[in-house]
Amino acid sequence: MNRVYNFSAGPSQLPEEVLQKAADEMLDYEGTGMSVMEMSHRSKAFQGIIDHASDMFRELMHIPENYEILFLQGGASQQFSAIPLNMMNKSGKADYIVTGQWAKKALAEAQRYGDAKAVASSADKTFTYIPKTTREDFRDDADYVYICANNTIYGTRFKPDEIPDTGDIPLVADFSSLVLSEVFDISKFGVVYAGAQKNMGPAGVVVAAIRKDLIGNAREDTPTMLDWKTQADAGSLYNTPPCYSIYICGLVFDWVKEHGGVEGMEAINKEKSQMLYDYLDNSKMFKGTVVPEDRSLMNVPFVIGDKDLEAKFVKEAEAAGLVNLKGHRTVGGMRASIYNAMPKEGVEALIAFMKKFEEENS
Repeated sequence: MNRVYNFSAGPSQLPEEVLQKAADEMLDYEGTGMSVMEMSHRSKAFQGIIDHASDMFRELMHIPENYEILFLQGGASQQFSAIPLNMMNKSGKADYIVTGQWAKKALAEAQRYGDAKAVASSADKTFTYIPKTTREDFRDDADYVYICANNTIYGTRFKPDEIPDTGDIPLVADFSSLVLSEVFDISKFGVVYAGAQKNMGPAGVVVAAIRKDLIGNAREDTPTMLDWKTQADAGSLYNTPPCYSIYICGLVFDWVKEHGGVEGMEAINKEKSQMLYDYLDNSKMFKGTVVPEDRSLMNVPFVIGDKDLEAKFVKEAEAAGLVNLKGHRTVGGMRASIYNAMPKEGVEALIAFMKKFEEENS
């Protein structure tokens, strides 16, 4: 079996130990005589699975008890609607910091429901930096402030110690591409949510931590399935959830704990990303696209500046077992997504290949 190093932005590489355990349990989960794919979501066995996943997520992310943990469907993009429907319920205003395509799409969706405003944006420089804000940048009567904490396409991130100060206004954050990768103070947020397919498991489930006082205030026209209270009251089991995706998330949570928790992940992620950024900063061929102070630990875009050479690089890298390195169409070039499951050896292999390619094509 030849496993490649998968640098995809999502769905992304999963830990081999998790995949092997899932394979071992495929036909018989803990003596039930059936796969998790086959069992009822109302069964005692699945209740144990979802309870364990919820408990582990709370433990790993240090989520206070006054937050509800929900397993939701529809991808992170469905929360673009659910958030204003559940939260834009007082002044009808919301402030967004636009740092990439996903925040831009979230803003556009919120504008369908009320006065959603971009109070800061980095679009002027192709989202290559994080705009700095102060409390005075946000409207006093905004129902919430929204950020995308890590920008998968453009490779920028809000650092844990540089979270926007919103005062008493609830802060909502899309954590999809940095969840479990470094330690954040969740109490600074009203809502954090993340699609699983980058750092937690397969596509199909969103995990959210929502402060309990923000649940139960949905607008009257909110669809039942998008009302957080519906999901909270039913323990995320109002209808059949993505059972297998939740099961895999639980296995990933176990794996993270076994490797030092989020603190352990943060240490190795900083080491992996610094190795790659150090090479980019010293290369004569490859260049990073993000200002150094706002660089993501998870997604590293880089360019050569010659489209033919970039296409050659991606093709030869794939032949060498380094796959999914083509950059997003809005940035071009290449992008290496180095989530928790990407081992240090994978980053070392990429750097070695880049050095070889640079020597042969300079």
